[in-house]
Amino acid sequence: MVGDHGSLPADRPGLAQSPKPGLSCKMVLQAVGKVLRKSKGKPNGKKPAPEEKKLYLEPEYTKSRITDFEFKELVMLPREIDLNEWLASNTTTFFHHINLQYSTISEFCTGESCQTMAVCNTQYYWYDERGKKIKCTAPQYVDFVMSSVQKLVTDEDVFPTKYGKEFPNSFESLVKKICKYLFHVLAHIYSSHFKETLALELHGHLNTLYTHFILFIREFNLVDPKETTIMDDLTEVLCSSSGSSSNGSGNGSSNSAGAQNHVKER
Repeated sequence: MVGDHGSLPADRPGLAQSPKPGLSCKMVLQAVGKVLRKSKGKPNGKKPAPEEKKLYLEPEYTKSRITDFEFKELVMLPREIDLNEWLASNTTTFFHHINLQYSTISEFCTGESCQTMAVCNTQYYWYDERGKKIKCTAPQYVDFVMSSVQKLVTDEDVFPTKYGKEFPNSFESLVKKICKYLFHVLAHIYSSHFKETLALELHGHLNTLYTHFILFIREFNLVDPKETTIMDDLTEVLCSSSGSSSNGSGNGSSNSAGAQNHVKER
């Protein structure tokens, strides 16, 4: 049994409202422009740069957190707490927090700006209930993720909230699936919308959420390390101070670097 999972606003299924409604699109774009001018030199007019630097790896931004709490201890299963209860509670919480984090930049993640669900050199496809592969824009993909996860975490047969009701046998596999999709959303925010996040001054929140989430999925082996390899450079920086630089991230960075010029599909 887990606590009340709540629900997202009915006016936009699957997406929470932005916590900073007062910031207009124009204001954020102006702030993004300042970030761009600060992080990039003037173009020489001869040829484009070979590859854009990953802004989210800049030391001045990676050190930004909203708390210095030791997340490695926070994610550990407490004594006398059922494993499924712990997984359910944390998974539901991460869903709401990641959904909220995405909502802060959702107006900039459009079908025009993000024509595919891309993270660095990898392009993700959505698979429907019949297993059909669907190519979609990033906002469509995120909406599919949030809608499907919302349906699961509010289903009493999957995430029971009433005393005495058992978790289904497939519960752990469903949690793994949810965590994989939530990782895709977090990775897309970093890869495609970190400038907007920085302009909104929410990079500290994003870094804290990412660190907590990564340590949680590693603690319970919820996501295949091959799936998270694409963000190993960031994971190494953010999580090393939490004593979690192991668990398969060592070889991931070199593999990712060797495939920078090739687009992968998943």
